[in-house]
Amino acid sequence: MGASHGHDAADDETPGPRVLAVSAVSPRVRTIAVERPGPSDVTYLEAARKGLGVTLRHFVKNVFGKRRPAEALARGEEVAKQGLVPWNEIETIQYPEEKTHYPERFRGLHRLMQRDDGAVRCVACMCCPTVCPAHCITIVPAEADDQGVEKRPAVFEIDELRCVVCGLCVEACPCDAIRMDSGVHAKPVEHRGDAIMTREKLLDLSKQVGKDPASTATQGGEGPDWRE
Repeated sequence: MGASHGHDAADDETPGPRVLAVSAVSPRVRTIAVERPGPSDVTYLEAARKGLGVTLRHFVKNVFGKRRPAEALARGEEVAKQGLVPWNEIETIQYPEEKTHYPERFRGLHRLMQRDDGAVRCVACMCCPTVCPAHCITIVPAEADDQGVEKRPAVFEIDELRCVVCGLCVEACPCDAIRMDSGVHAKPVEHRGDAIMTREKLLDLSKQVGKDPASTATQGGEGPDWRE
């Protein structure tokens, strides 16, 4: 098969391997130049040196560089980078010494409300576990000692790992027995069972966050302030 060592000028402008010759029989058959890697590329020493340099540069910047304040970091505010000292690029809040700034619409963990006599307001109507899209609420009803209340929750549990924080349980409750205004997030746990909030934990959460556990809402009330 004969070959032509000459090729068009357009071939030089084509991106890709450098073409040395084109076959006279079939233009698709070409002879290209193979770029062999140099000694530094074969041993990977040059690439390792560059990688270690990048790692060392980021290490020095993140250890000795300036950090944005936790409040500005939580709100996403940009800080002007001035001066010779580099800025720390690790956007990590040093919890619990530093705490993030939660938006006003943040709900937080659930808490159960109480009546004037200290009894839980829940009447085990099963509205909240029915409306819950994550099926994270478990209620076992039992007969109530109070003549004015038919049922009470013998078991009231919320799996905070399954909760999607939608707030539908609060909206569905007809007697203001559950709220999501604690303002605290679920704590990390080592065992899945530790993330389940029992009735006792839900009742004690009001004292932990400093909120009034009692509710004077009128069942069947109307208007936007019926929970007040």
